[in-house]
Amino acid sequence: MARRKRPQGITFIGPGTTVEGDLRAEGGVRVDGVVLGSLFLEGDLEVAPGGRVEGEEVRARNVVINGEVKARVHAEGKLVLTKSGRLEGDIHARALDIEAGAVFVGRSVTGEVPALEPPPVEEG
Repeated sequence: MARRKRPQGITFIGPGTTVEGDLRAEGGVRVDGVVLGSLFLEGDLEVAPGGRVEGEEVRARNVVINGEVKARVHAEGKLVLTKSGRLEGDIHARALDIEAGAVFVGRSVTGEVPALEPPPVEEG
């Protein structure tokens, strides 16, 4: 079994900064500014208060949303939507924590999702 490379480093998107386009990172990302595009991270994502992510998809190990996210979110581990956070989009995460006062518009799937059985093969 191949071991996954351990994510390294953190990328900061500072206040007043806008990134347009998809972003891929081996480590974690903290967004204090704006990302207009999808995020594909091997590490964790933190969207700070005042930070905004707007794109088709967000994939990360763990996700903490204190700001605003408009995207479909896939968290390998835990997704935390704090009381100052807003999420518009569907969630797929192993664990989900939504604090009182947070805004969530979408659907969620949590826990281990078993693999689907392949459809039967018709002989003939």
